[in-house]
Amino acid sequence: MSDTPVKMRFHVESRRIDAHRSESTCKLASITLDTDMGGNPHAFNPAELLLAALSACMIKGIERVVPILKFELRGVQVIVDGVRQDVPPKMESIRYEIVVDTDESDRRIDLLHDNVKKYGTVFNTVTPGTDLAGVMRRA
Repeated sequence: MSDTPVKMRFHVESRRIDAHRSESTCKLASITLDTDMGGNPHAFNPAELLLAALSACMIKGIERVVPILKFELRGVQVIVDGVRQDVPPKMESIRYEIVVDTDESDRRIDLLHDNVKKYGTVFNTVTPGTDLAGVMRRA
């Protein structure tokens, strides 16, 4: 038997529907994409998808460690803002605020935040190329 760990793999397929939208699918889920040059208010554009992926990564990270830390939690909200640089086009900076509805101590909230930053796949992918910073606070 090999000691090499099995790597998680992900698969997404995307297709153009028309000049205003596209669609991505994975597993049994689909999401409409804003690929309209004029913008489509009924779909996420690529930059918004990146911010949504980052938000989902943070929430999933919280869900992963809450049972391990025995952290009592009633709810979570993640607010993310990104600033786009034109040349070369990229996310110049991303700021986030994670709001947790909990009675846990500030020290435990800091521990939860440390876990989100340390173990998030999307978080750790975005961090090297973007000025990424934020806070976790009590609701």
